[in-house]
Amino acid sequence: MSISRRSVIKSAVIATAAATSTGALATSAPAAATAAPAASPPGDVVGKITVGYQGWFACIGDGAPINNWWHWSQNASQPPSPSNTTIASWPDMRELTRTYPTAYPSLGNGQPATLFSSWDQQTVDTHFQWMRDHGCDTAALQRFNPFGAEGPTRDGMAQKVRQSAETYGRKFYIMYDVTDWTVMQSQIKEDWTNKMRAHTASSAYARQNGKPVVCIWGFGFSDPKRPFAPAPCKDVVDWFKAQGCYVIGGVPTHWRNGVDDSRPGFQDVYRSFDMISPWMVGRISDVAGADRFLRDLNTADLADCAARGVDYQPCVIPGDLQSGHRRHGDLMWRQFYNLVGLGVQGFYISMFDEFNEGNQIAKTAETAAQVPTGSGIRALDEDGTACSSDYYLRLTADGGRMLKGQLALTATRPTVPFPGGPQPVGDLALRRTVTASGHTQVYAPGNAVDGDPATYWESANNAFPQWIQVDLGADRSVARVVLTLPPNPAWATRTQTLSVLGSTDGITFTTLSAASGRTFNPATGNTTTITLSTPATVRHVRIHVTANTGWPAAQLSGLSVYGP
Repeated sequence: MSISRRSVIKSAVIATAAATSTGALATSAPAAATAAPAASPPGDVVGKITVGYQGWFACIGDGAPINNWWHWSQNASQPPSPSNTTIASWPDMRELTRTYPTAYPSLGNGQPATLFSSWDQQTVDTHFQWMRDHGCDTAALQRFNPFGAEGPTRDGMAQKVRQSAETYGRKFYIMYDVTDWTVMQSQIKEDWTNKMRAHTASSAYARQNGKPVVCIWGFGFSDPKRPFAPAPCKDVVDWFKAQGCYVIGGVPTHWRNGVDDSRPGFQDVYRSFDMISPWMVGRISDVAGADRFLRDLNTADLADCAARGVDYQPCVIPGDLQSGHRRHGDLMWRQFYNLVGLGVQGFYISMFDEFNEGNQIAKTAETAAQVPTGSGIRALDEDGTACSSDYYLRLTADGGRMLKGQLALTATRPTVPFPGGPQPVGDLALRRTVTASGHTQVYAPGNAVDGDPATYWESANNAFPQWIQVDLGADRSVARVVLTLPPNPAWATRTQTLSVLGSTDGITFTTLSAASGRTFNPATGNTTTITLSTPATVRHVRIHVTANTGWPAAQLSGLSVYGP
């Protein structure tokens, strides 16, 4: 099993702190810093939010070739438990339809402690739907040495990520991690030529400057897991560039000076990359640390890259949840503010699904009710501030908007940790997380909440009953549900028999409006409105469909929810 990147963190933390401990702390980024000229125009990484995607979780019985509790357990032949675990944070499992029982005690709410497998396409689909709904443009799929027992599973994961990226309109690229890859110099070329290059034929494969993107993470790190000399590393970078690739370097924090976590003598390697992305996990734990990095590292890093025509993509971290670093989003927002003010070319979010290190932005347990009892695993409210499970996804979305000039530069975090307070007005379901019993072709459930009347969700055909469900993000008072089909007259009048259900936990549902035939007529906008007899307080609204006179499947182009 490949090790995680945590092995390089501890040794670098002390060095980083020492290297940045002198001088007065900067209290904020310049309010209007002069942006360095970008070496490249906007593409699939420049000007975009990239998230690191591990996709490395498996469970016995999931059908994956590796057939063990991959990255969930220390002893992968046994299910994870308090004494056999690699888990630092517990995922929010409420939207994942296939789950696997663990040996952990039940959750605080009494539900079984189950986990997901990345091998299940629905897991990857759900993750990429979250990316789409929260402005994550591109996913960097981590690929460790594939020439061992993990290889077939990693090959399969590349295909699953490709499928999800195509379905949800995201981009992806291969990010090679050279950790423990002894025969890296020859095998990385072989793997790209014989396997991974084929994925560049996908419309979803990321391109920058018209070239397919490849990242190589780990050259130059001063630890025994990556002992490569500069010459073979330079050979690999040059080879990928000769293949017509745009090559990103995941480099040490102190790459520019070749000290601390960086081996000396790697300057020619680092400066042969098209983009530099220095590692960040474990380097800071508070806002003051983010300011030190801006002053002592980021500013000079960007200037060095700009002078050499290299793009600069710093890493942004949410913080180690288990260690209490997150400060309910203040640490992550400070990095966004500092780096947007500096004028960087894009962000690499580390990581999307890194539940092993507690640095994930994917939906995470909100409270002790969603964490195994007595496990000691912290939920998102660990510092006393209630945060919704999607909070760090929403925070990432706002950081991306600030990067792209859609949100003014502000040091004040605009993202609310837990939506609440006065009842929001307008459509409570708009662009919210949505799931369904299934869908056919490209007619995914997200089409029903994207605000576009021309796109629609269609369930599997000839398989009633079917359902679609929206998560409002918090308990809301719901009084009215509006359902639509595309207004195009080509959609002939039809009646769908359906009911409206509601839930506060996504598990137990009650009927808000009983099953009835609802007519969709293009002459009246193909719209039907369901007004509840009494407003109901729910977080999840489900439309349960048992028949459709116009097509043998459930169909909706709009699922809108309104308060009183």
